[in-house]
Amino acid sequence: MKNSIFAGLGVVALMAAPAAAADLSYPAPATEAYAPMPVFTWTGFYIGANAGYGWGTADYSPDVDGFLGGLQAGYNWQGSGPLVLGVETDIQYADISSSVFTLDYFGTVRARLGFAFDQFLVYGTGGFAYGGGSYERLGLSNDRNHFGWTIGGGAEYAIDRNWSVKGEYMYVDLGEETYATIAGPRDVGTTANILRAGVNYRF
Repeated sequence: MKNSIFAGLGVVALMAAPAAAADLSYPAPATEAYAPMPVFTWTGFYIGANAGYGWGTADYSPDVDGFLGGLQAGYNWQGSGPLVLGVETDIQYADISSSVFTLDYFGTVRARLGFAFDQFLVYGTGGFAYGGGSYERLGLSNDRNHFGWTIGGGAEYAIDRNWSVKGEYMYVDLGEETYATIAGPRDVGTTANILRAGVNYRF
């Protein structure tokens, strides 16, 4: 009798074992965590270099034109939207000249307002301009410093987090300064159109 009871219990245990095993829970396989791609931003300081061509006018002179090249530095700020605000300064060596007048150098301090399409930025810019001119007529040469304003716009493309390339147009009005000439004092005003390309390194 006892043997029969033990045998019956053994059969029940064997039948229950698969069901119990089926009820055991296994931890779900771990899924890999993917870090989100960082959002590109134009915010930060930058320095760079540029080169280009300028042409324009100077009073009591044929039209002027020639090469220019220089350095720029600035800061951009971009919030959560596409609007980019910035400030930039540059200093340019120039040989924008005629037979009597030469714009030897110029520089600007400007605000920038742009709209970013991810790594592509279009912007307008304007502010203060200054420069140095020289006037020579019949052997009499003298130099003067000019002060004025500038306005323009451009586009910039970020190749990666640090490097970007840009193209820019600016109109520069440096006002009038009085130069001594054989014929007496002359108020010489000068304006220039500037086309330049550049590269920036952003920190």
